[in-house]
Amino acid sequence: MAKLLLFLSALTLLLISFTVRQQNTVPAKLSDYGFFVGNLADQKPAEGVVPYILNTPLFSDYAEKLRFVKLPAGKAAQYNAKEVMDFPVGTTIIKTFYFPTDFRDATKGRRIMETRLLIHGESGWKALEYVWNDEQTDALLEVAGDRKPVVYVDADGRKHEQEYVIPNLNQCKSCHNRNEVLMPIGPTARQLNGALKYESGSENQLAHWQKTGLLTGLPDLATIPHAPVWNDPTTGSLNDRARIWLDINCAHCHRPDGPANTSGLNLSIHEQNPTALGIRKTPVAAGRGSGNRRYDIVPSRPDESILVYRMESTDPGVMMPEVARKVTHREGIALIREWIKSLPE
Repeated sequence: MAKLLLFLSALTLLLISFTVRQQNTVPAKLSDYGFFVGNLADQKPAEGVVPYILNTPLFSDYAEKLRFVKLPAGKAAQYNAKEVMDFPVGTTIIKTFYFPTDFRDATKGRRIMETRLLIHGESGWKALEYVWNDEQTDALLEVAGDRKPVVYVDADGRKHEQEYVIPNLNQCKSCHNRNEVLMPIGPTARQLNGALKYESGSENQLAHWQKTGLLTGLPDLATIPHAPVWNDPTTGSLNDRARIWLDINCAHCHRPDGPANTSGLNLSIHEQNPTALGIRKTPVAAGRGSGNRRYDIVPSRPDESILVYRMESTDPGVMMPEVARKVTHREGIALIREWIKSLPE
């Protein structure tokens, strides 16, 4: 069975590769799109390409990210209070992953690993993957993914050497899946509700998008939900910060319309039912993924919680998230542990 699944996966990738490369409209190089001006590695956006940030981003093996969106001329996204903005056909969402050489000193440079595109066509969203060359001059279209070694010094001065995994297109679809339809994950109102420094000065991103014609239907900013910064206690309570970390890192799968909906675990920020959230909830399918623990979350007892066990694992058959992760998010795990300890028995 395992060999059959590997064969089918390989066959699917070959078909995707053939289809993508047969489409003359898909550029072979990132530079062909014209998203950036000057030296491509500087990631200086061209006119009409707008940078954005998320209050709490998804963890990706400690890679940093540069995010941009380009909407078709004369078109705007429609505001959505709960989900990702309703972007018009012709939109491209751009996300570049990189590692600073030294997280303590940006002047020491960085190594760009990959740039992912989500392009909204007439038939829906399409994911494309561009892998940067070692010379850092351009990125080439790749459907089968890649693995690259990376070396960096973290914010505490510790040197790390690790393998960075670039997902294949099948893996992209496994996360960006809503009822078998490819969808963006990050740019929701709660995540965009924060300030960003533009050339014209610092401004709330949602207000800036409305002012520049990128967004319609925006209500009063005071009524819009605000995602806290997961590691900044001044932006929200422990509960709020833990919930938003789970929301961005886990809820794209663990939600009623996500790929992991059969688990019955809903880690969306909107979930209010304690059992659906995992509190004293038994797993649907027991096995080594449960680590012999009985419940997804045991209040006040993180060591007895399946959620923590799977977050701490790097075993491909156990770890969560299960795609495009090689190392554990130490600080994120510490946050979830603290949150579980705070839950009353």
